[in-house]
Amino acid sequence: MQTEPDRKSWQRLQVQIADDLPIYLVAGALFAACLSLFWAYGIGETWVETLYTNAHLYLAAALGLVIFDICWMLSRDRPEAPADLLLATYRRRVTTPETLARVPLLAIAVAFMPCFSTLKSMIPRFSPYRWDPEFIAWDRTLFFGHDAVDALQPLVGHPFVTSVLAFLYHAWILLIYVGVLVFLFYRATAPVTRQYFLSFLLIWTLVGIVLAIAFPSVGPCFVGPIFGDTTFDAHMAYLQAANEQFSVPTLYAQELLLHWHRNGALELGSGIMAMPSMHVAMAHLTWHAVRRVSPGAAPWFLAFNAAIWVGSVHLGYHYAVDGLVSIIATSAIWCASGALLRVWDRRNDGSLRSGIALAT
Repeated sequence: MQTEPDRKSWQRLQVQIADDLPIYLVAGALFAACLSLFWAYGIGETWVETLYTNAHLYLAAALGLVIFDICWMLSRDRPEAPADLLLATYRRRVTTPETLARVPLLAIAVAFMPCFSTLKSMIPRFSPYRWDPEFIAWDRTLFFGHDAVDALQPLVGHPFVTSVLAFLYHAWILLIYVGVLVFLFYRATAPVTRQYFLSFLLIWTLVGIVLAIAFPSVGPCFVGPIFGDTTFDAHMAYLQAANEQFSVPTLYAQELLLHWHRNGALELGSGIMAMPSMHVAMAHLTWHAVRRVSPGAAPWFLAFNAAIWVGSVHLGYHYAVDGLVSIIATSAIWCASGALLRVWDRRNDGSLRSGIALAT
């Protein structure tokens, strides 16, 4: 027979899952569409392989966060019995209804990124790359007749600055793995968890796939190798020269992406896509979420967002308009996700929550 605390915990878990139902519905629809495409094209096994890789990355991020949390806790409390404190703390944390309700969302994140990565690699099958000339022209309109990389060169075109931007561009991956874990399980982020996660799914789908298929392009660093366009050869030569003074790791990543593209690989992270910039989109989403829970930290994330946008152009991955479109689309999805959840909560308060309370 259930005790009163057990009954209340079960009720809280049910309420939380009911609150998250719009996320499950959206995720279910996305998975159904993705898996149908994969099996139609005979690449279902590839998705499973990248799923394991992605799970390992989330596990590594989780272990890193736990180690950091343990060190922080022990240095702050300096307990006489550290093992007892840690066991009691983590037993309490992992058994709360709020934590248990977030585990299915983590499973969605683990499974979803391989879906995106596989679809990104399939973009040339749906629509050939043809928008680069248009985006080059749009950038020149924005920068008064100059390419964006040339307009930015006097500001950031110094080997050390280039190297810093390249490392920040790679550090962005922490937003995907550490960021998702923090927004799912860190108590202070609870007020924005649902809006963040729903936006996360919709941005990767609508911005990262739908817009990418509608406006396929390869970006400045690839127009030369793929199309023989010499527009950005001088800038790519600068990046190679800068790499001889300070490491520019994005150049190695670009070589790998080009290798995967030429061999039709469907690896996690493979696929060439300039419009839009998912780096800028995810950095902007994180800023939107952080400013709701930590106004003091928000300026730092806004600065990181700006650095990623500048870096995406300077490092040759994107046109300036790619980031601009990403920011506009991300902001629209963030607002729409919040509005959708508010509508759901008004309905949920009047029906599902009442039904759960009566049933328990």
